Amino acid sequence: MLRTEIRLKSMSKKNKNLTGVVYSTDPDFQHTKNNIPQTGTLPPQQQNLKIYLDRKGGGKLVTAIGGFVGAIADMEAIGKKLKTKCGVGGSVKDGEILIQGDFRDKVLTLLQAEGYKAKKAGG
Repeated sequence: MLRTEIRLKSMSKKNKNLTGVVYSTDPDFQHTKNNIPQTGTLPPQQQNLKIYLDRKGGGKLVTAIGGFVGAIADMEAIGKKLKTKCGVGGSVKDGEILIQGDFRDKVLTLLQAEGYKAKKAGG
């Protein structure tokens, strides 16, 4: 039996992580959503977090925290805690925690108080 599959390759920067089968003529084909095995969240002492200042849409400053290894739910919990302590908004996306404004020093002390291995990165 001839089997045809068309694979989608990312062509835009916006959907750079989007890959997979778009169409298959095989009636027995089973699409698996993610072939990436779930990794557990590393303990805070083993995390190597980088805190840096970035400019997002419209030139607004955000404090970005990158390098987190683990589940998205755990990253969102840390993001929520940091947003509450800093008294500002923010988000968690693309593997980064974003806090509105320049709060590098405060975020560094809060993360270190929680036991995370974090340091400032960039200029």
